[in-house]
Amino acid sequence: MVTLKSKRELEIMRDAGRIVAEILLILREHCRLGVKTRDLDRIAEEETLKRDARPAFKGYRGYPASLCTSINQEVVHGIPGSRELKEGDIVGLDFGVFYKGYCSDATITVPIGQVAPEVRDLLRVTEESLYRGIEQAVVGNHLVDISRAIQTHAESHGYAVVKELGGHGIGKRMHEEPMVLNYVTDGRGIKLQPGLVLALEPMVNLGVDGVKTLADGWTVVTLDGKPSAHFEHTIAVTESGPDILTDM
Repeated sequence: MVTLKSKRELEIMRDAGRIVAEILLILREHCRLGVKTRDLDRIAEEETLKRDARPAFKGYRGYPASLCTSINQEVVHGIPGSRELKEGDIVGLDFGVFYKGYCSDATITVPIGQVAPEVRDLLRVTEESLYRGIEQAVVGNHLVDISRAIQTHAESHGYAVVKELGGHGIGKRMHEEPMVLNYVTDGRGIKLQPGLVLALEPMVNLGVDGVKTLADGWTVVTLDGKPSAHFEHTIAVTESGPDILTDM
């Protein structure tokens, strides 16, 4: 069931979104050569608790960390550990919190040192695709308008949109209805109304769109081993246009 949020609920989610944005900016500054991904996870959890919030991911369906750190060909859900960031890596930092009973969620993909030009372009186009989708999150449009904008922009640059994963509604639960595909299928999806809150998150691959999940049960990687980028914002549909609750 799709739920619409009241103005009061949106204010709480905006506060939750501000916390997510602040912590992602801190994490981005710590993404340096030699840093272990488990250290980023520790920072994320410590900063969350300082703000009287709690990590949304830790314990979710058994996930063992507060942060997802997905490196290079890892699309999403990479588990932090002893791996060190190295020159030329890209790392997706996917992070969410619960604050006063409501969740916000966002992702950035960060280059480490000098990355290959085609990878830097992948990051640019993926982030642009997110904002193309956000532009379509207006009252009276349908979900498919968001999906089309994301897919069209990514594919026009020669990249592949991951089809097995997508965005979602968000609120009192991290994953609510509706699912937001990053590509177009039959049908238009629901009509967008004020108070609808969505986590939009294009995942775009340098190579093929196919993915698989590793033996850890979490880490999703590209089938061809080529890099993938991921950007995400929690946004609200309002009468005056899309409101990015996790704006940085």
